[in-house]
Amino acid sequence: MMTRLRVLIVFLMCFTSSFFGQKTLLVNGFLHVGNGNVMPTAAIGIVDGKIVSVKNAMTTKYDEADWDTIINIDGQHVYPGFVAPNSTLGLTEIDAVRATRDYQDVGEFNPHVRTQIAFNAESNVIETVLTNGVLFSQATPRGGTISGTSSVMFLAGWNWEDATILMDDGIHVNWPSATSGGGWWAEPAPKSINKDYANQKNNIEDFFQMALAYSVSKEVTFDQRLEAMKDCFKGKKRVFFHAGEMQQLLDIIEFCEKYTINFPVIIGGHDAYLLGARLKDSRIPIMLERVHRLPELEDEPVDLPYKLPFLLNQQGILFCLQNQGDMEAMNARNLPFQAGTAMAYGLSEEEAIMSISLATCKILGIDDKYGSIEVGKSATLFVSQGNALDMRTNKVTLIMRDGKLIAITNFQEDLYNKYKKKYEKE
Repeated sequence: MMTRLRVLIVFLMCFTSSFFGQKTLLVNGFLHVGNGNVMPTAAIGIVDGKIVSVKNAMTTKYDEADWDTIINIDGQHVYPGFVAPNSTLGLTEIDAVRATRDYQDVGEFNPHVRTQIAFNAESNVIETVLTNGVLFSQATPRGGTISGTSSVMFLAGWNWEDATILMDDGIHVNWPSATSGGGWWAEPAPKSINKDYANQKNNIEDFFQMALAYSVSKEVTFDQRLEAMKDCFKGKKRVFFHAGEMQQLLDIIEFCEKYTINFPVIIGGHDAYLLGARLKDSRIPIMLERVHRLPELEDEPVDLPYKLPFLLNQQGILFCLQNQGDMEAMNARNLPFQAGTAMAYGLSEEEAIMSISLATCKILGIDDKYGSIEVGKSATLFVSQGNALDMRTNKVTLIMRDGKLIAITNFQEDLYNKYKKKYEKE
């Protein structure tokens, strides 16, 4: 069955120029909608790249003549495209080679620096992430106090224009740490109060105050940095605050109230579970830091990072998972397995899926088209032989973007098959 499905996909991809306008039906798949619901035997109708029907294949009759293409998934699992937020994927190829790193610029306040135009759609690393079901990324800058402006990108496109899902979705603020010191996990050291914290925080306030004045003034001298900030005060652009400590989170909540920032997001949020009610009342979502890591403090439970998704979910805080850290671009392929770990530590399977699909799309502001497999949304999805949250069974057999089939192989698989074939003969 797998061989026949692959042959069908290759055959259909030969006609991509005429694919749009066709009517495609995916039948007999175990559908994970992305919003917490499932349908064990689904029939998903796709016309012009949009989902026009989602029905139970066991109780629904359909006329084959009404569809140009019918693909029998035969019990495989269907998922909405997973999303890797806050990622340098597409902005770096080899971390050890400076010439391939394009995610950081000089200077402290760079809201005008845009990752969209730096996104490398030809990245080989992207191939290996796409074929694990991660179909989107939020290309995110690094460094400085305000790193720049991110964009949401699809991981299969001809160029950065074609890959763009949402241009300039928000600016990224690296909130200063309230503490200093500490050591790595094998040599823990005590932390102390950051004596320069108030001054560092005031520098951010001064810049925002200047940007706010610029945004409401009718007669100003053009300033590229401040121009990039205007939409943050108009509610058209998100402000992503990178922070994790309790003091940081409390100060960010007050900061957002002071400057009337309509769409703030906290990236990291290690201590967010301690401020559940305050965060929920403030309606500030969390992009949780990497699940696969060690605790922040020596006296924290060793499994706290694994439990954080469950703890936030219990308190009704909107959250999603992200993967910032060492080798984050290539490790974006492991995002589904981080959700699998969160599932093992409290989340239900569908809640874990939501944390890397619909919840992420809500936080990024693209949930009107992506994040779940529902009528009216884009047919951007993938099919896996088994549970996509388990590394043993995540084997992608079909990928669609707006109803268009995408290649399901990558250069690593090609090399594997090449040498496997060579040595099998010998």
